[in-house]
Amino acid sequence: MSDVVVGPGAQVFMHFNVELPDGSVADSTRAHGKPARLTLGDGSLSAGMEKALLGLAKGDKKRFSLAPEEAFGQTNPDNIKHMDRTQFAADADLSVGTIMGFTAMDGNQFPGVIRAVEGDSVTVDFNHPLAGQTVLFDVEILDVITKEAQ
Repeated sequence: MSDVVVGPGAQVFMHFNVELPDGSVADSTRAHGKPARLTLGDGSLSAGMEKALLGLAKGDKKRFSLAPEEAFGQTNPDNIKHMDRTQFAADADLSVGTIMGFTAMDGNQFPGVIRAVEGDSVTVDFNHPLAGQTVLFDVEILDVITKEAQ
C-alpha cells in the first residue's frame, strides 16, 4: 500500500459504483471502463463524499452509504418547472422519465427529467436524478496525487 493518502486538495483516481437501496446500479465508472479523476475541495464532491474518502490510499477499497443530505441533496420543489410544449422541438421525446439536456443562459448544459405531460404543459424536474435518495458507494482508489505533487 502507498503511504500517500487522500487529503484536502488531492487528486484522486478511482473506480466507483453508485447503488440505490434496491441494489440497482445508478452509475459506474467500471461499466464505462474509465476511472474518475476528482479533486477534493474543488466543489465537485459533496462534503459527505469527501469525508468518506479522506485517509484512503492507492489500492484501498471501501463501501459506504450516504444519506440524501450527504450525497445529492433533498428534492427541491423549486427545481420542478412547468414549461410550454412549444419550448421543445417538435420531434422531442417527451415521455415521462426521459432525461433531456437543457442550456442555461450562461451556456452551461444541465439535465432535466420529464415528469409529466398534460396538454401543452410539460413538467421538468431539474433536481439531481439521485436527489432525495440514500446511495451506497463502492470505491476503489487507483491513485492519489497530493496537492503538493501536482
